[in-house]
Amino acid sequence: MAPEPPLLTMSGITKSFPGVRALDGVDLEVEAGEVHCLLGQNGAGKSTLIKVLAGAHQPDSGTITWQGAPVRLSSPITAMRLGIATIYQELDLVEGMSVAENVFLGHEPVSARFVVRTRDARTGAAALLERLGHPEIDPAREVGELSAAHRQIVSMARALSHDVRLIVMDEPSAALDPDEVGNLFRIVDGLTADGVAVVYISHRLEEIRRIGDRVTVLKDGRAVAGGLPAASTPTGDVVALMTGRTVEYVFPRRPAPDGGPAAGPALTAAGPVLTVEGLCREGEFGPVDLELRPGEIVGLAGLVGSGRSEILETVYGARRPTAGRVTVAGTPLRAGSVRAAVAAGIGLAPEERKAQALLLTESVTRNVSLSTLSRFARGGWLDRRAERTAARTATRELSLRPDHPDAAVRTLSGGNQQKAVLARWLLRGCRILLLDEPTRGVDVGARAELYAVIRRLADEGLAVLLVSSEVPEVLGLADRVLVLREGRVVHTALARELDEHRVLDLVMEGSPTS
Repeated sequence: MAPEPPLLTMSGITKSFPGVRALDGVDLEVEAGEVHCLLGQNGAGKSTLIKVLAGAHQPDSGTITWQGAPVRLSSPITAMRLGIATIYQELDLVEGMSVAENVFLGHEPVSARFVVRTRDARTGAAALLERLGHPEIDPAREVGELSAAHRQIVSMARALSHDVRLIVMDEPSAALDPDEVGNLFRIVDGLTADGVAVVYISHRLEEIRRIGDRVTVLKDGRAVAGGLPAASTPTGDVVALMTGRTVEYVFPRRPAPDGGPAAGPALTAAGPVLTVEGLCREGEFGPVDLELRPGEIVGLAGLVGSGRSEILETVYGARRPTAGRVTVAGTPLRAGSVRAAVAAGIGLAPEERKAQALLLTESVTRNVSLSTLSRFARGGWLDRRAERTAARTATRELSLRPDHPDAAVRTLSGGNQQKAVLARWLLRGCRILLLDEPTRGVDVGARAELYAVIRRLADEGLAVLLVSSEVPEVLGLADRVLVLREGRVVHTALARELDEHRVLDLVMEGSPTS
C-alpha cells in the first residue's frame, strides 16, 4: 500500500519585492498531525513564506501541493476553503464585534432570507470554545474586552470554524504568561491528536523542544535545513544555522559589584534619579517603592498580570495612580501627565511598539525626531535637513540598519524598529528609560545587539527600568531586580544573587516583603 503523501509540500518557492529577494527556492514539507516549527532571524523570509501559504502573496515561481494535488493559493479565501488558516502575531480580530461575530466572520449562519442567525452563531462559537478548553469565554462578549490570551483563543476558534486541516501560528506565545503558554501547548496537542497540522513560529527555542516534531530553518530567504528533529537537535546547531555563526544568549558584563544597593561604585556614589514612593493603582498594583540611580538597570520580574507594565505606564504618566508619588531628581512629577514625565527626562519604549510607539508608514527620521520636533522649527517651518542630520546621528550611534533615514520604519526588522524607538529618546536627551519587553519579536542575533546597546547606555549614565517576561533576560541585563506577584513587590535583590528557579518560586509562592 502506497504511503500517504504529505499534507503540504512547498517546493522551490521564490518571491521578490523591489530590491529584495525575500524567498530564494524555499522547500517546506508538513505532515498531517505534526507540529512543524519554522525558525529564522527577522528578515530570513518566515513572514513572506507564511503569507504565500495563506494566499496573501503570490510566489514568483515554485509549486505548492496540498494532499498530493497541485494547488494555486490565489487568495486567503482560497487557502481557507482548502483548510489552511493563519493566526498572525498581531491578531486580526474586529474590535466592536462580539466573540461569536468574529468566529464566524465572513461565513455567518443565515436564514433563508439571509438574516444572520445570532443564536446559532453563539451556540457554534460556544462549542468551539469548549473544544479549545475555554467554555468561560462568553460568545456574546465584545472581543475588545478580552485579555490577549482569550483573544488568541477566539482566533483559533475562528480557524476551527472553517474545518481547518493546517494552522499557522506566528509567535503565538509572545503575549502569554507561563500558565497561558502551557494551555496553548495543551490546545496544540489536542489539535494534532485530531490530525490537524500546525506550523509553529517562535523565537523561543525552548518552546520548540516542548511542542515541535520537526524544524525547518530559514536564513536569507533560503531553507538551510529542513525536517530536523525538534527534540534532539542541539540548540547551538539551530542557532548556528539561523545566524551562520555561533551565537549564544550572552549578556554584557555588569560593572563590578561593591556591596552597595546597586551594581558598582559609580552607582552607589550617585543619588537616585527616580524615586517611586507608595505608588498604587487600585486593582492593578501597589504599593510599590523603588529607587533608580544613574547608570543602573533595575528589572521588574513577574508573570503577565502582576502589574509590571502598569507600573511603567504609571511612572510615565499614561496612567493616573490612586496613591503615591513619582519623583525625578528630587522634584515630584504631576500625576497622570505624560507631558510632565517627558519634560522631566523620562522615555518609554512600550510593549507594543508597532501600535504604541511607531508611525509605521513614516520615515525613520520622523519616528526618531517625533519627541523633539520643536527643536527643528525655524520661523514656523520645519528644518528638515537639521531634523534628518540629528536623527541620523542618533541612529548611527545605535548601529540601526539599514542606514536609510528616509526608509519607512515598517520596512525595518523588529530589532531595528526597537532601535528607532531608543534613538528617539536618545535624541531627546532623556535620563530615565522605561523598557517594556524590549526584545519581544526580536531574533536571537539582534537580541545580543540590543543587550549591548542597553548596557552601553546605562554605562553612559542612563537609568533604565526594565520589564521582561523572560526571567533570564531580566537577570542577565539588570543590576537589581524587584520580583512582583499579584501587584506587590515580594522580593528585592541584586541580580547576581538570584537565579531563574528562585525567581519563579517567588512569583508563584512569594509573600510581600516588609
